Parts: sequence; C-alpha cells; structure tokens
Amino acid sequence: MDVLIHLFVGLHIIGIAALLGGFLAQMKAMGAGTARFSPAMLHGALTMLITGVVLVGLNQADDNTVNNVKIGIKLALLIVILGLVYVKRDEDKVDKAMFATVGALTVANIFIAVLWT
Repeated sequence: MDVLIHLFVGLHIIGIAALLGGFLAQMKAMGAGTARFSPAMLHGALTMLITGVVLVGLNQADDNTVNNVKIGIKLALLIVILGLVYVKRDEDKVDKAMFATVGALTVANIFIAVLWT
C-alpha cells in the first residue's frame, strides 16, 4: 500500500508543478496584461484534484490518520482555482487580479500542505 500511496504523491506533485509552472511561465505576460490560463494549468489542477481524492482514500484505507480540516481547506482552495481556470480557459487574456489570485491560492495550497502538520 505504501508504494501506491507514494506513486500518487508523486503524481500529485506533478499536478502542482504543472499548475504552478504554468503560472510562473506567464508572469511576464501578466505584467503586460496578456496572461492566459494554459491547458497545463487546467490539467495540473485536475490532476491535483483526482490524486488528492485518491490519496485521502488510500490513507484512510491504510488506517493512517487524515486531518480532515486541512484536507477540506486544501480542497476548497483547489475548487476555487479549478473554477477560475476552467471558466477562463478559452479567453485570450485574463485579468491581472484573477491570474494573480490563482497563483496566490496555488502557493497557499502548497504552504498548507507543507507547513500544516
């Protein structure tokens, strides 16, 4: 079971890397007002959602303790991120504030995962 959990943790990290990498790659464009949500950002957020749900299930099945408050907050942030990226995915440019919000929520999600023990 540990191998399966570690596999999904790796996939979860790949998802966050796609989401954050897509954001960081557009930072210069955000300054110019031409940033857009890339497909990698949408796919990264979806990957995070799916692997996160699987990880919670696997950890509960393995009788590991799961901090439901932490998971709930991370899920809420991810749903907001996913909603913003999904709704604006086809637009040629996205408002700076909305793009920055997605980046800030992504970084907040990372810090919640790492620092909340």
